[in-house]
Amino acid sequence: MSSAIYYFSRMYDLIVVGGGAAGFFGAIQSAEAGNNLKIGILESGSKVLTKVKISGGGRCNVTHSCFVPNDMILNYPRGEKELRGSFHKFLCGDMMEWLEKNGVPTKIEEDGRVFPNSDDSQSIIDCFLKSCQKHNIEVHTRSKVEGIEHHDALWKITTSTSSFTAKSVLWATGSSPSAWRILEGLGLKLVPPVPSLFTFKIQDGKIQDLPGLSVPNAQVKILGQPYSSQGPLLITHWGLSGPAILKLSAWAARKLAELNYQFEIQVNWLGFTKEEVTHTLEDFRKYQGSKKISNSNFEGIPKRLWLNLLPKSIKDRNWADLNKAGQSKLIDKLVASKFKVNGQNRFKEEFVTAGGVETQEVNFTKMEAKGFPGLFLAGEVINIDAITGGFNFQAAWTEAYIAAQEIVKHIDQA
Repeated sequence: MSSAIYYFSRMYDLIVVGGGAAGFFGAIQSAEAGNNLKIGILESGSKVLTKVKISGGGRCNVTHSCFVPNDMILNYPRGEKELRGSFHKFLCGDMMEWLEKNGVPTKIEEDGRVFPNSDDSQSIIDCFLKSCQKHNIEVHTRSKVEGIEHHDALWKITTSTSSFTAKSVLWATGSSPSAWRILEGLGLKLVPPVPSLFTFKIQDGKIQDLPGLSVPNAQVKILGQPYSSQGPLLITHWGLSGPAILKLSAWAARKLAELNYQFEIQVNWLGFTKEEVTHTLEDFRKYQGSKKISNSNFEGIPKRLWLNLLPKSIKDRNWADLNKAGQSKLIDKLVASKFKVNGQNRFKEEFVTAGGVETQEVNFTKMEAKGFPGLFLAGEVINIDAITGGFNFQAAWTEAYIAAQEIVKHIDQA
C-alpha cells in the first residue's frame, strides 16, 4: 500500500498507548537508550499516572525489596514462569537505583515494601514528567485510541481527533476494555478479565461493629479450595481486608469469580497451631486462674474482638473454671472461625485485573507481540498480576525496560 495513507499523520519513532506507569517508564527508557528519538504518549483521560498517584495510600509503593529473581516470581499468581528471565535483566535494585539517579531516593520498610523517601507519590510523577520534558517526549491527553493498523513496516494509530504514524508502538493501556478489543481486532488472544486484589464482603456478629480493628498475623483459607494466605488482617465496615485477604484474592481470583464470590473461609486469628493455643490456655488456667477470661485477651487480639470471639458460656468465668468443653469452643473460635463471604469490594488503591493478552502471545525476551513486528506490550494489559506490596509495579517497570531496549533496536533496523 502506498505511504500516502500517512500523509496527514504525525510521524514518530515510538508511540506509547497508555499514560500509566508502564507507558511512561517505557517511553523514558526508550529515550535513554535511543538517540534523539521522537516519542509520543497517548492517554485517553485528562490526567496521566493516576494509578501511581493513589497507590500505596498516596505514597506509591514503587517496588518490593526482593533482589533474587527466583524469590521474586513467587509473588505472581499469573506470570511466574514468564517473568523469571525478565527479572534477571531488571529488578527492584535497578529501579531503586534509577529513581535515586533521577532525584527520588527510596526507603525499604519493615515488610519489604519500597516507597520514595518523601512518602508522596507526586515525587514519582514529577520525576517521570521531568524526564519526559528532558527527552522531549510529547504527552497527549484526551487521546483515546480507536484503531491501529500495520502497513509498509509502519504502525498507524488513530484517535477521535488525530492520527499518528510510528515505527514502533508500546501498548500499555492496563485493563481498558476498549483497548483490549482493539488488540483482539488485530488477532491477539486475550484472557477475559476478572478482579484481583479485593476485599471480602461478610456480615457476621463476630466482627460486627469492629471496623478498624486488626490482627498482625492471621491465617486465612478458603474452605473446599486449595488456597490460603497469612499476614495482617483488617476488619472493615463491609467485612475483611488487609494483606492476608488481598493476597488470597489474588491467588484465587479466577476460582472466586467462578463461584460468583459466594464461598466460606476459615480464619486463624493468631497464626498459631491448635497445639500452641492449647498450651497457652493451659498456662492461663495454671498461672492466671483467678482472672476473668474476658479480661485476658491473647496478645495481638484487640479486646473488643476477643469479647466477640468468646463463647457465651465462658465469658463470665475465671480461667480456673474453664472446663474442657469450654476450652475446645474457645480454641475453635481462635484458630478456626468460619465466615460466609457474599461478594467482593475492589480495593481502589491497589486494584488489579487478572486477565489480558495471553502470555503465549508475547515474546518475553523482547516484550514484543508474536507475529506483530514493532508492537510491544507492557503492564497490566498482559495476563500477569501479583499480590499487593509493590510487585505489580515492578512487573511493569521490568517489562517496560525490556521493551524499551528492543524498541530502540527495532527502530534502528527500520
